[in-house]
Amino acid sequence: MRYKGKKAAFYTLGCKLNFSETSSIAGTFTEKGFERVDFDEEADVYVINTCSVTNQGDKSSRNIIRQATKKNPNAMVIVVGCYSQLKPQEIGQIKGVDLVLGTQEKFKIPEYLGNLQKKKTTEIRTTRLPDIKSYHQAFSWGDRTRSFLKVQDGCDYYCSFCTIPYARGRSRNDSIKNTVKEAQKAVAKGFKEIVLTGVNIGDFGKSTDENFLDLLKALEQTDGLERLRLGSIEPNLLKDDIIELVAGSNVLMPHFHIPLQSGSDEVLSLMKRRYSTKLFNHRIELIRQLVPHAFIGVDVIAGTNGETETLFQESYDFINGLEISQLHAFTYSERSGTQALKIPWKVDVEDRKRRTQMYINLSEKKLRSFYQKYLGSEQTVLFEAQKNGDTMSGFTENYIKVETPFNKKLINQLERVKLKSIIPNGHVEIEMT
Repeated sequence: MRYKGKKAAFYTLGCKLNFSETSSIAGTFTEKGFERVDFDEEADVYVINTCSVTNQGDKSSRNIIRQATKKNPNAMVIVVGCYSQLKPQEIGQIKGVDLVLGTQEKFKIPEYLGNLQKKKTTEIRTTRLPDIKSYHQAFSWGDRTRSFLKVQDGCDYYCSFCTIPYARGRSRNDSIKNTVKEAQKAVAKGFKEIVLTGVNIGDFGKSTDENFLDLLKALEQTDGLERLRLGSIEPNLLKDDIIELVAGSNVLMPHFHIPLQSGSDEVLSLMKRRYSTKLFNHRIELIRQLVPHAFIGVDVIAGTNGETETLFQESYDFINGLEISQLHAFTYSERSGTQALKIPWKVDVEDRKRRTQMYINLSEKKLRSFYQKYLGSEQTVLFEAQKNGDTMSGFTENYIKVETPFNKKLINQLERVKLKSIIPNGHVEIEMT
């Protein structure tokens, strides 16, 4: 069925992987004749790609769903994503929702559209976790200057605090050959920078008998690709040869995002993480040795079950001693079905928030210190399309965020600049060279 003259709007919550998949889903709508419009406009179909990493993710998803049902009460409202796979019945109770589609079903939305009539009762279509086996390619386009390229899906790790393996299934991927083809499509659309994304990207190759290092080497050769940036990669999978490859590359950016989650080995064991603080420290030291100017972002969770005050202080001290650039601090959130619920020691909610704030304060100090090292230096910046008031921003190769007066001609351009000073919002003021 063709839907010429009909409008579709999309909203994405959560991770970069969701953004890449939303673009892929939106593309199937365009092929059917839909016009894509902004989410705050009146549309005939609203698609919400949800997140369920935390309770806040669930709450934010519900709020956006309700916004869609109010914008146009006659529109078809379709909810997909991790929240849909994990708690479809909960979403089905929200008035005005027509379709709830699980992890496999979300890539086949046009099959469920029919004549776009509102349904009397919510239709729920999900696949049992053991049967989630298909892999769908995706890369983001149309809403950002950088493209998020999906290279992997699912996870086999089952960390005690995490629900994502239950939402996305086992680790799987496409071949290197087909993934490179997707990168070429992104470059053909004008993207100069690609960011690799997935649930556990370092696990790439498990379903094709390949490996992540060889994928990077192949992507690095993509004609026309100026920048290739790694997404989050597990410390045990960030092998030394990957760091060495980044060190010698003109395409792979000096930027690492490494989830630590805790700087206490005892807490890491409770979390069922697959590395120690010793291994993590080795990764940081090798990066600083081989790629001294690299930006290193680190994820950490505050207040997980079993984290006593002593263990938190141990974690804080370990992180404080690392030569990293920024922390992404998350407050622990109980998730139904996870093994962490069986850990007896519970941290008071206010203590969780206090610990999170301590990590945030530490992050701000480390980020400012990292930025200050490069003031006065010349860097190459890729400018973003978003306009923030009268200014625009961009990122250096090592992920320093800069700001300058808005100039449409700079969008998606690589320009040499001089870093001048840190401005009140924490970004760096520049002058063109």
